[in-house]
Amino acid sequence: MAGHSKWKNIQVRKGAQDAKKGKVFTKVTKEIMLAAKAGGGDPITNARLRSAIAAAKAVNLPKDKIDTAVKKGTGELAGGNIDEITYEGYGPGGVAILIEAATDNRNRTVADVRAIMSKNGGQLGEAGCVGWMFDKKGVIELDKAKYAEDKVMEAALEAGAEDILDQGDTWEVNTAPEDFEAVRQALEDAGMELLSAEISMLPKNTVDVDAETGRKLMKLMDALDDYDDVQQTHSNFELPEALMAEMG
Repeated sequence: MAGHSKWKNIQVRKGAQDAKKGKVFTKVTKEIMLAAKAGGGDPITNARLRSAIAAAKAVNLPKDKIDTAVKKGTGELAGGNIDEITYEGYGPGGVAILIEAATDNRNRTVADVRAIMSKNGGQLGEAGCVGWMFDKKGVIELDKAKYAEDKVMEAALEAGAEDILDQGDTWEVNTAPEDFEAVRQALEDAGMELLSAEISMLPKNTVDVDAETGRKLMKLMDALDDYDDVQQTHSNFELPEALMAEMG
């Protein structure tokens, strides 16, 4: 089974160290609101909210802001009127792109996303045009230098993980969405610090691109990620090794 592409793993590690706190805080706050709106404000019974709060704590979002976001999501406080929407399209080289957004104004967001795509050599497509190329999976990243493979495998597989992939300097643990929380908890209970843990869309197959196309794609994906209404981006391209080395 395919795991995260190389560009996504770079993005995950960048996100863990992202200095643009304002944008990170905006995204984790919106995810808390969406999770509370969808499944209620109790993290014990709402697995998505539990994950959202864990992600917020990982980037040091203050507790009062977490509590406010939960209350907005449940409707206890005003300001939680946001919707989830997924856009599908194509980037330079014809690669598939999925864009998960959270917005209080669908017309504004689709216009802005279309403009970002167009400006950077991509285009939006019809609903369903590329979604079939991806599987929804739980994805957990751990620092390979800190944890031996057998320790990760023992904890993850016993809790229901599907696969453990060597991604260079990280271990990537893949799970079915319904097993994600149990596997995440098992790894934490085993004393492991997670670099990231999220429900993601993994490509069933990846497409190799050349360096020129890779640079265009990275510019597009960065522009999408920088837009406040975009929560996550997913694609199926693989960058060439030379470009990876160039990026450090």
